[in-house]
Amino acid sequence: MKCPFCSFADTRVIDSRPDKDGAAIRRRRECESCARRFTTHERVEEVVFPMILKKDGRREAYDRGKVIAGMKKACEKRPVSIETIEKMVERLEGRLLESGEKEVGSTVIGEWIMNELHEVDEVAYVRFASVYRSFRDINEFMSELQDLLKSEQIKKRTQ
Repeated sequence: MKCPFCSFADTRVIDSRPDKDGAAIRRRRECESCARRFTTHERVEEVVFPMILKKDGRREAYDRGKVIAGMKKACEKRPVSIETIEKMVERLEGRLLESGEKEVGSTVIGEWIMNELHEVDEVAYVRFASVYRSFRDINEFMSELQDLLKSEQIKKRTQ
């Protein structure tokens, strides 16, 4: 910790104790150079997810509950456990945090979810895609199914 008085880089901790509400650690420090004392407060940095930019231009806070609800709905009556859904959401959240972005489009998140579901259960993938992509007619839906079938055939050939 750099000294606020002389800017010397080395200080030593004389005393540490929790603050009044227990949310931080109060540390008394002494500068190795000028011997002046000062107090620092150390607290846990909160994880902040980026804002979600909706298709209509609105921005809203990331909501884990909404993601889980959408995935649960897609996986309804499918052999996908809640633990699997939670692991997929954890991977999604990891990608969100790793992106370092302040805003992420809902379309990006939707694609990530579809990729996760595609790996776990094709029926859940198609269910989610049908709602997420808002197919206008049966031809769009059939096109998506054909793409899914092609990717499955390619996957089987390479195994």
